[in-house]
Amino acid sequence: MRKKVLFLVLLAFSLSTYAQNKGNLFIIGGGNRSDDLMRQMLQTANLKSNDYIVVLPMASTIPDSGFKSFSSQMNKIDSHVVKNFNFSKHDVNDKNWIDSLSAAKLIYILGGDQSRFMKSVLKTPVYDAIHKAYKNGSTIAGTSAGAAVMSKYMITGKQLLDTVYKETFNKLWDKNIQFEEGIGLLQNTIIDQHFLKRNRYNRLISALAAHPKMICIGIDESTAIIVHANKATVAGDSQVIRLAKPIALKKTEKGLLKFNQADFGIFTAGDVIDILP
Repeated sequence: MRKKVLFLVLLAFSLSTYAQNKGNLFIIGGGNRSDDLMRQMLQTANLKSNDYIVVLPMASTIPDSGFKSFSSQMNKIDSHVVKNFNFSKHDVNDKNWIDSLSAAKLIYILGGDQSRFMKSVLKTPVYDAIHKAYKNGSTIAGTSAGAAVMSKYMITGKQLLDTVYKETFNKLWDKNIQFEEGIGLLQNTIIDQHFLKRNRYNRLISALAAHPKMICIGIDESTAIIVHANKATVAGDSQVIRLAKPIALKKTEKGLLKFNQADFGIFTAGDVIDILP
């Protein structure tokens, strides 16, 4: 009886979360942004004539160049105003900027270093403005590091037990993957990016082992998922990997991970994936 009541409570909470967030997420795995993929992003955002796009470049080491590249592509395929809000160099408490950010119908987060981005926005009005925009129906988009930040449990890319940075993990060890707090637009799904290009299976498996009740999604380059409520539609040129529900998850005395089986799926453009928002 208790389990049934708990299930109903969790279900009600999940449904209320879906109802609260009217917006969409457009999460790109990095790499080349084709014009077609960007048109799908604009279609998802469904911008009206007076709407505008805000770029958040704080993850990038070259924020001005990143903004210029993105805005040039937008100007080629679209006529809406594109604004550059670099809060690494601007007061995060500036009310005019914060109000403009929360009213933007499309917010785009550049790639780079996801930890650098979160240092600029965590526990600031910028964080709150992104959530407000999403709740009110805006589309929040991001690529590479801008994809990783969507999760509550954000993969940093660093290993805790092997301090030498590698684009992909070469071991499946318990307590090796490092997480930091992300934006949390996805509370129960973990995103990894550049997935097939950089062969990040070990990293995503490590994330699943660390949070076995969550869904783990690996998005390849030039590919995106379009998230609304608990569904994600694949777009772009390559594939998306979904991992979930490891069975008999254990670790050996040496800290090696193992489990009997898990949900595993490979998806391409047009496929719809179940996620947990």
